[in-house]
Amino acid sequence: MPLTKDVILEALDTVEDPDVRRSLTSIGAIKRSAVCDGHVALTIFAPGAVSKFARQSLAKQIDVAVRERAQEAGDPVKSLQMEFLDAAGDVVATFGQSPNEDDAQGKQPQPPKRDAAAATNSGIPGVSRIIAVGAGKGGVGKSTIAVNLAVGLARKGHAVGLMDGDIYGPSLPTMMGLDALEPVVLGNRIQPFFVHGVKCMTIGKLVERDKPLIWRGPMAHGAFKQLAEQTEWGELDYLIIDLPPGTGDVSLTMSQILHLDGAVIVCTPQKVAQDDAVRAAKMFEQLGIGVLGVVENMSYFIGDDGKEYDLFGRGGAERMAQRLGTPYLGAAPINMALRANGDSGEPSKNFDDDSQLAKELMAIVDQLENQVALSSMKRSGQGPTLSVH
Repeated sequence: MPLTKDVILEALDTVEDPDVRRSLTSIGAIKRSAVCDGHVALTIFAPGAVSKFARQSLAKQIDVAVRERAQEAGDPVKSLQMEFLDAAGDVVATFGQSPNEDDAQGKQPQPPKRDAAAATNSGIPGVSRIIAVGAGKGGVGKSTIAVNLAVGLARKGHAVGLMDGDIYGPSLPTMMGLDALEPVVLGNRIQPFFVHGVKCMTIGKLVERDKPLIWRGPMAHGAFKQLAEQTEWGELDYLIIDLPPGTGDVSLTMSQILHLDGAVIVCTPQKVAQDDAVRAAKMFEQLGIGVLGVVENMSYFIGDDGKEYDLFGRGGAERMAQRLGTPYLGAAPINMALRANGDSGEPSKNFDDDSQLAKELMAIVDQLENQVALSSMKRSGQGPTLSVH
């Protein structure tokens, strides 16, 4: 039996709050839970866990209960991370692999307190919709699609943000032309860069250039959390998050702290890329994030002779989307201008003329808008109506 949220909640139903003496699930103490490939993340507000000792004791009980229940289900826990909140919703303690450790409680910079009235369903005040762009493997052009989705939405008049969630391999400094810009921090709020009509932020501008980030999971978790919650995004219609490839702990962190409207999966046509893209789709499903659609990148190539060449087997991602029952958003070709504009940090040029590239990219943006609208209607219980007179 796979490790799921239901299995975790069954385990937590056996753990009591030390003050009210009722199970954590019955009092709604579990504010967020996420499970993916044996990695578990929990956000907890327990009324009785107000002291450091009480939190440590409760964390030990949770750790034992979750691991024992997972072992019974035949799918052991690989890692378990717990965040404890105070009554204001701020993180006051974090426990990683071992709750016995004093995990720098109270020593790490805390995120700013949120104004509950300003908070939206997204989990970030002022941000209406959050969309993740992911892929099962690297090298499929995920960041290229994320950048062009953001720029395309902005050119349609939306207020758009773009966050580089690829902590280990940030691409935005190059692709958005940020090299000459310096980060600005006012108080404890990071000011985003505004380029190509998009507000963007990346860890690549907050660390030493070209320095490899040799970080363990908790450090990547903290960096992602800081980028998401301490950036001054302002009012946004869309926040696009460029995820790292694969199904690692950054995606788990994202699902834990944010409420996403959905995810876009980027895939190239060949079978090996499809296999990994299916895993990405299953990851989002397991995290409770709906897939808004699939984009086939590097779909074909137009040679100097004007002919279209299917270098990687055009249409593979579309067929995969059909098998998964997932919308297909469109295809982006192998294009010299797309590559050159990405390398030079000028993605706006992809939309500047009436080229085939501009039409195909904007068609993908249009399809994404449609899927977001449909997804919103489904969540609200609304739907299109037909009147016959």
